[in-house]
Amino acid sequence: MSNPNKDVVDVLNDLIEYSKDGEKGFRESADDVKNPELKAFFGQRAGECANAAAELQSEVRRLGGDPETSTSVSGDLHRGWVNFKSMLTGKDEKAVLNEVERGEDHALKAYKEAREKLVKLGRAATDTAYALVEKQLQGVQRNHDQVKALRDSARAGS
Repeated sequence: MSNPNKDVVDVLNDLIEYSKDGEKGFRESADDVKNPELKAFFGQRAGECANAAAELQSEVRRLGGDPETSTSVSGDLHRGWVNFKSMLTGKDEKAVLNEVERGEDHALKAYKEAREKLVKLGRAATDTAYALVEKQLQGVQRNHDQVKALRDSARAGS
C-alpha cells in the first residue's frame, strides 16, 4: 500500500536531516569555543534543533511515514571541513561563528525551499505539516540573525 503523503514525508525527512545537522554542528561549536556565553548559546541552539527534529519526526509518523534519524552527508562533510579549519585557526571564535553562520544559511535556504515544496503539493497554511515548517522556519531565521549579529560583533571587536 502506498502512502498518499509520501512527498510531504520526503520534504519533512529532509528537514529532519538539517535539524540533526544543526544539533550536531551547534554541539561541536560549543565544544570549540571558550567563551561561556557563546558555549551556552550554542548549547541552547543545539537543544532547539533536537526539539525541531523530534517535532518533525512525530509529524512524519502521524503522516504514516518512517522518520529520518540521521544527519545528512553534506552536513557531515561541512562539519569535517569546520573541524579541519578550526585546527588551522586554533578554534578562533570568529572562524567558528563564520562557519556556524554558513550552516545557518544552508538551513534557512532548506526551510524556505521546503515551504515552497509544500505549497506546490497543495499544503496550505491550515495544514499541520505546513504550519510546523513555517513555525520552525521562523526559529531558523531567528538563529541565523542571532549568529550573524554575534559574528558581526566578534569582527568589530578584533
